[in-house]
Amino acid sequence: MRQLIEQLTENLGQTIVGKADAIRLVLVALLSGGHALLEDVPGVGKTLLAKSLARSIDGRFQRIQCTPDLLPTDI
Repeated sequence: MRQLIEQLTENLGQTIVGKADAIRLVLVALLSGGHALLEDVPGVGKTLLAKSLARSIDGRFQRIQCTPDLLPTDI
């Protein structure tokens, strides 16, 4: 399991440069069955991190654009 996590961390680190803490925290959330909220200024790689993680684990990525008129039933 440790080797798999290290490989996943390395793969994400090749795509997401300079965000080792964010990668680690997202992996902790994934492995613990929790959630991760990625907040930062535009253009720093939040979406790229989510897409790369989904691709690395053969998962599915869907983006939700939060707008003031978004309702829970829309999700």
